Amino acid sequence: MDSMQDEKKIEALAKELAKGLKAEKDLSTLSRALLKLSVEAALGGEMEESLGYEPYASTGRNSGNSRNGYSRKRLKGDFGEIGIATLRDRKGSFEPQVVKKGQTRFTEFDDQILALFARGMTSRDIAAAFKEMYGAEVSHTLISRVTDAVINEVQAWQVKHGVQSVPSICISCYFS
Repeated sequence: MDSMQDEKKIEALAKELAKGLKAEKDLSTLSRALLKLSVEAALGGEMEESLGYEPYASTGRNSGNSRNGYSRKRLKGDFGEIGIATLRDRKGSFEPQVVKKGQTRFTEFDDQILALFARGMTSRDIAAAFKEMYGAEVSHTLISRVTDAVINEVQAWQVKHGVQSVPSICISCYFS
């Protein structure tokens, strides 16, 4: 899937979800729900990358390491506080990057990935940018899985709640 198709999907989702918004509180509630879905989807993509197979895949049987449920975690940020499910593996070797072990403040790592992706950067460019800016080793396949997972989770949420798009806000500023 290329970035233009992804951008169009996100835009279509935004337009549909915006139809149901009546007040600023509605936008805040929707934003928090989408943030939770995005973080959990990104963690799922990271777990898949770490283990090397998708959930329930036969290749994971007798691999020496597998998924082992999840733990609850509270994240705080300028959005308030949200509860998320953080995934675990049997060996305890899974080291998430989006929300690190012990982290309680959200650093908006996935927002940065999605923002760079929305601006047309390839997954390899995003990985290089994170290495340059933060010294973080993030593989291009992980970036792809994070963006794909977020789009899939937003679509699933949309179907579950009977909504057909995601809100979009455009702010223009002119300086003279």
